[in-house]
Amino acid sequence: MKYKVLITAPYFQLVIDRFRPVFAENDIEIVVPIVKERMSEEELAPLIIDIDGILCGDDKITERIINTALKLKTIVKWGTGIDSIDKEAAIKRGIPIRNTPNAFTEPVADSVLGYILCFARDIIYLDKKMHEGIWVKKMTHTLAECTLGIIGLGNVGMAVLKRANAFGMRVIANDVRKIDLNCLVSLEKLLKESDFVSINCDLNPTSRYLINKKTLSLMKPTACLINAARGPIVNEKDLIQALQEEKIAGAALDVFEDEPLPVNSPLRHMKNVILSPHNTNGSPKALEHVHYNSVNHLINDLKNE
Repeated sequence: MKYKVLITAPYFQLVIDRFRPVFAENDIEIVVPIVKERMSEEELAPLIIDIDGILCGDDKITERIINTALKLKTIVKWGTGIDSIDKEAAIKRGIPIRNTPNAFTEPVADSVLGYILCFARDIIYLDKKMHEGIWVKKMTHTLAECTLGIIGLGNVGMAVLKRANAFGMRVIANDVRKIDLNCLVSLEKLLKESDFVSINCDLNPTSRYLINKKTLSLMKPTACLINAARGPIVNEKDLIQALQEEKIAGAALDVFEDEPLPVNSPLRHMKNVILSPHNTNGSPKALEHVHYNSVNHLINDLKNE
């Protein structure tokens, strides 16, 4: 039996040629459209009609898309987060959603600690001044002098906690689940006491815009926010206002409400903001694991339907 699969995951598209023999051996015809970052509902609609499977990135796999794809047998998300997929619509159709849980825990946790070190030790500022020919000294902090608040104690949150403990930080955390840990506090207490707030929860109805004007107002004016989870957990307009009004000291952002980050975003011009292009998952070992796991999911679901 022949199958037709749409491949829209940008990271996987980069290595697609390596897997063409595998697809051919399993009678899978692949469709590889041009993708800048992710595909919209309008872009997907004309491509999905006769597709048996999709290996997607953070594309908008809405109810309309799922119902348009009458032959669809499986949705494989390259990576971990499946918040861009309408899970209820897939369940109604009996279509499985596959992903690779815990795939990027280590690189993301490393990145969070990297951001914290940049702020605490003011590494970026001092480097910039040196390159400008300016010899300036500045008071910085050790991590052992700081409190880290972790929002979300899943795989990444726990890995961040482990690293922070190794640096001697005081760590407090908040999670919607009941977890038997002494560091758990209310979200209000976490925001009020933390020098760094790291968002490590997934995007769901309870976390969308969790960080907004009200919650930002609880943070110390010397505190920094770190988001390496999902963009819509933070109300970007409220964050920009808080930064401009110096309600908080800084932010490190790897994810955004709109990706790629619009060229006219005020965040691009703020000296107290560290930006990266949704890249904290970068790791050869992690990417290879996701590549192979995604292909295996795809083939297994198509062959065992």
